[in-house]
Amino acid sequence: MIADDIDQALQELEGNKLLRKRRVIASPCTVQAEVDGRSMLTFASNDYLGLAASPILAETAAEAARRWGVGSGGSHVVTGHMQPHEALEQALADFTGAPRALYFSTGYMANLGIVPALAGRGDAVFSDRLNHASLIDAVLLSRAENIRYRHNDMAHLASLLKESKAKRKLILTDSVFSMDGDIASLPALFELAQAHDAWLVIDDAHGFGVLGPHGQGSMAHFGLPFHPRILYMGTLGKAAGVSGAFVAGADNVMEWLLQRARTYTFTTATSPVIAATLVKSLELIREGNHLRERLFSLIERLRAGLSHTRLEMPPSSTAIQPVILGSNETALLASKALADQGILVPAIRPPTVPKGSARLRISLSAGHNAEDIDRLIAALKALQEAGLFYR
Repeated sequence: MIADDIDQALQELEGNKLLRKRRVIASPCTVQAEVDGRSMLTFASNDYLGLAASPILAETAAEAARRWGVGSGGSHVVTGHMQPHEALEQALADFTGAPRALYFSTGYMANLGIVPALAGRGDAVFSDRLNHASLIDAVLLSRAENIRYRHNDMAHLASLLKESKAKRKLILTDSVFSMDGDIASLPALFELAQAHDAWLVIDDAHGFGVLGPHGQGSMAHFGLPFHPRILYMGTLGKAAGVSGAFVAGADNVMEWLLQRARTYTFTTATSPVIAATLVKSLELIREGNHLRERLFSLIERLRAGLSHTRLEMPPSSTAIQPVILGSNETALLASKALADQGILVPAIRPPTVPKGSARLRISLSAGHNAEDIDRLIAALKALQEAGLFYR
């Protein structure tokens, strides 16, 4: 029976230490959280600027609910595109310096909408091997030829683009890679897009709000201006502290997505409360240089504190700081050992990361302080001295 097959598959996941389990959080999203009934110091969320529990945003949301209600009642192209949505899209375009922006319910939905709207049968999409799952799924949904290049390997990508006979080409990349924390070479990618007449789609989920002047994102970090062949996606549930995502680019391309991105057209518009709150969040991001300065000082403190250990930490200057452990079992044991000390650091295993590269994924926030970082450093050093990381 099919139910027996599912039971067997679940048992295999459990046996391979790959079964995911949810935690119940009974507190706002802050660095100190009540997790499954326990108070924990958390290094697990993507709330990079500490805005998710901002009293300013909470009050903005309350005021918006009183003014607009809580639901939109329809898709953007029917009756759901309310004044707060329009104001948010204009604010996003102004903030990023893009000609126009389009607001989506989630980053996953944005990516699933972008790629099939731009590429299809007979076209080719060139994807970094470490791209996020939403980008991988977007290529599959598009039915275009799926060509993967070695991570951040511009020479490999150039050779693949040169060999391709596809009528339309699209280069697809994360900006900050979500499990390694390294940054894509966007200027080099744009040069290749120019040389081979390709679209360049940038997923800046982990860069928006953190990188660049005033947190304007990875393109601003590199000084890369908008161009008609660039589409820029940023998520609003990480550094922005709320939820949703947006795509920014040329006016005609945004109009095309409005017409042809199925994940935009055929879904109910997000609550106007969320849209109104995000307008205020953009103000806080723009004024948040002190938050970014604190975050980057904490990143430096963590890496300096672990620099003389044997822990394997890939180069990363971002809030994502992985500790590579290899086996699924070791990652789970390390995560549990930290949890026993009241520190939450998630174990990340395949298929989220390549087989044999299970890890602890440390996510830092401007909400942390120096004492939090020192506590984590001491705990990791103690586990290393106890031999836990080398089982």
